[in-house]
Amino acid sequence: MAGPPPLIDIRKLCVGFRGRAGAMLPVLHEVDLTVCRGESVGIVGESGSGKSTLALAAMGYLKHGLQKISGDVIYDGAEMFARRPAELAQIRGGQLGLIPQNSGQALTPTMRIGTQIREALHLHCDLPDGQHATRARDLLAQVRLPDPEAILRRYPHELSGGQQQRVAIAMALAGEPDALLLDEPTTGLDVTTQAHILDLLRDLAQSRNMAMVYVSHDLGVIARVCDRVQVLYAGETVLEGPTRAVLRDPAHPYARGLLASIPRLGEKTLPRALDGRPPGPGEPREGCTFAPRCALATEDCRAATPPMIAGGADQMSRCLYPDMVNEITGDQAGTQPHGCPEDSPCALDLAGLSIRYDRPGMFERLRGAPRPPATVDGIDLHLRQGETIGLVGESGSGKSTILKAIAGLLPPASGQITLGDGTALPLTVESRRPDQLRRIQMIFQNPDDSLNPRQSVAEILAQPLRLYFGLTDSALRARAVELLDTVRLGAPYLDRRPGQLSGGEKQRVAVARAFAAGPEIVLCDEITSALDVSVQAAVLDLLNELKAAHKTAFVFVSHDLTVVRALSDRVAVLYQGRICEFGPAAAVYGSPSHPYTSVLLNAVLTPDPDHAPRLMADDVAELAPPAHGCPFQRRCPVKCGTICDTDTPPAQQAGDGHVIRCHIPLDELCARQTGEAPKS
Repeated sequence: MAGPPPLIDIRKLCVGFRGRAGAMLPVLHEVDLTVCRGESVGIVGESGSGKSTLALAAMGYLKHGLQKISGDVIYDGAEMFARRPAELAQIRGGQLGLIPQNSGQALTPTMRIGTQIREALHLHCDLPDGQHATRARDLLAQVRLPDPEAILRRYPHELSGGQQQRVAIAMALAGEPDALLLDEPTTGLDVTTQAHILDLLRDLAQSRNMAMVYVSHDLGVIARVCDRVQVLYAGETVLEGPTRAVLRDPAHPYARGLLASIPRLGEKTLPRALDGRPPGPGEPREGCTFAPRCALATEDCRAATPPMIAGGADQMSRCLYPDMVNEITGDQAGTQPHGCPEDSPCALDLAGLSIRYDRPGMFERLRGAPRPPATVDGIDLHLRQGETIGLVGESGSGKSTILKAIAGLLPPASGQITLGDGTALPLTVESRRPDQLRRIQMIFQNPDDSLNPRQSVAEILAQPLRLYFGLTDSALRARAVELLDTVRLGAPYLDRRPGQLSGGEKQRVAVARAFAAGPEIVLCDEITSALDVSVQAAVLDLLNELKAAHKTAFVFVSHDLTVVRALSDRVAVLYQGRICEFGPAAAVYGSPSHPYTSVLLNAVLTPDPDHAPRLMADDVAELAPPAHGCPFQRRCPVKCGTICDTDTPPAQQAGDGHVIRCHIPLDELCARQTGEAPKS
């Protein structure tokens, strides 16, 4: 007996744009997608493979310049592209929710968070006005935002990137949708928040019988929430099947390559990136589109496009040799990152750095009201030439704030920043000389905030090349092409604008622009969060090469603890703007560890459907540090007692430069292995 019809039913969808010559260039090639109520389907693939385009098409929307060429997009029994605008407006945000990759696309910068959530509730919920405020607070608490009442009064710019993303998730859930489209919604979230949000989404899908389409390059996320996986390559489906089968024994070499590109928590190796790049729109396609990058390719593969055939374990694969995929795993080993000698000269020194966001008003100053604790306090870091220091911690822990202070974008309240030659660095970017600006470059988490949408990629790269090196004409263009090649884009992207690029492609342009200045120190703020696993592996390899060739030093901020483990020489673990653990990466990721470090490591996801993160029950992040004692005191699963409330934890030396700030003695910390589930 046939079951109910799928809620989302996309059939042979072709989407493209018109090129300069007038020809239609396809982005999606006859893609099918079906999602039933209560089912979660993951869409994976490299940047530019059409994942986001497919998800947005499900709600009857295409980005500017794209056109539907052929096919059907059926939602709840009716064609989305045939519906009237008023009907679409009623469906979107109500029956069909969207959580975008970039929270800046969902939040209005001039409106308070509470106003925006209440607006969503007014449009899409049948609630009395008097209940809107309570429902808004409940939604923020549901996505683990600390002090919802305070968050409701803030503007988006007063929140961290991860906090903004959680507000966007809360707004999408406000309408209690029948289907939810998620476009990389957790890339900006820390590991603990991400794990809790994924559990929330999975529970909501089951309890509300809600359909989910989850676009992500994070295969650990897909393993946690999705029932089925669909793999896209160059705009066409190359593999689909149950999540467990696809992630454990994929029947297509492309999926196998993606899995090999993932860094592993217990390995100090850089993952291997897939060789080559996928064909762009309009490039000639003969035979299998993956053949130029495939170790199994034969003349038969290049002669004709393979059909979708059964690949075992209920998988359908667009490959002539799905049973031979296991044979190509032997050459996927990663490479060892370049280390940094302990006697390497200093590149940057931070001493007693303290940063405040609060600005007391006149009445507070007259009354002598005590100021709240500093957002970031007591930061001491010594960065060597050719070294990578990783900064990890949850959203709001001060990681990006420290980078902005080093870059001169946020002057510290106290402390000093000194270059390797002993020069005290001016604290504001306006006070720094051009040579000082060139030496320190920053790559931001969100490329939309740093790339001018009105400029082409060529114009974006030309600015540092002209300013710092005086390049013009053919020399400038040749260097720009060289930079794009290093981030796996190439000359065809020079004339494109940011709006014509995927999220991962925009981030690669931002990386290329930073390296155009030939910097000595690069500040990396979540630069791989928008990248697919293969491009991420290529970028990590690029950073490793620059580190070795030019002794470039990096301060690397990331929520992805596996990426930090693979790339960093030393790691600082931050909680509420205080360093609670610091030392060599192997020591920090091993044992003994600070209780907070253990909480983070226990929440890391892996691309294994049977792996479950170990989370503390009823664990809620905090908005501000306590005035006294250990900053982690209110959440610590192994709190000692009142000493944690009153006394600053001592810096315990665990050897080899490994420092743990905790009242628990080292021998007891050592007995509590990192793999041990925290007490709830």
